[in-house]
Amino acid sequence: MNYLWGGMILVGVVYAAMTGNLGAVTDQALASAKEAVSLCLTMTGAMAFWVGLMKIAEKGGMVNRAASAMGPILRFLFPSVPENSTADRYMATNMVSNFLGLGWAATPAGISAMKELKRLQKMSNQATDAMCDFLIINISSLQLIPVNIIAYRSQYGAVSPAAIVGPAIIATSISTLAAVIFIKLRQAFGRVEK
Repeated sequence: MNYLWGGMILVGVVYAAMTGNLGAVTDQALASAKEAVSLCLTMTGAMAFWVGLMKIAEKGGMVNRAASAMGPILRFLFPSVPENSTADRYMATNMVSNFLGLGWAATPAGISAMKELKRLQKMSNQATDAMCDFLIINISSLQLIPVNIIAYRSQYGAVSPAAIVGPAIIATSISTLAAVIFIKLRQAFGRVEK
């Protein structure tokens, strides 16, 4: 991938030099760098706020209650994971964070869930069905409020940044439904996890 990006940049610079537009490339590179820093600051603020809220929810016991409430869903999706395991708690945190559109807050819980699922496995360095299924659910990411996209749209001056909520709910509902169907078909007809 690095070669691809490097090649595209090199072709662009060479083309700009050959057509006499090298100054415009330099100006745009500097303007884009400034915009990238501004976007990073905006997104860092949003991320800090939501990750902080998730930490408060975790310390207040809301995450454990969510994990308990999600027990039937987790059993349905991940039958091979022992009930009330630490992996359950992390998977529930990840799924709730994704549902609320907090991808940044979901990432640490997702990584911790994968570590716990790896610890539970009997095979070495091979992803289990539960790990693969969790990744599929995580990627499908059912979202009620797409916070990241709303923040991006706000940063770039959208007239109604939250107008994306309805289409996002529909799109992520469809992707999550497809993920669940795939997982259950794979569990029914795929290899049996040992």
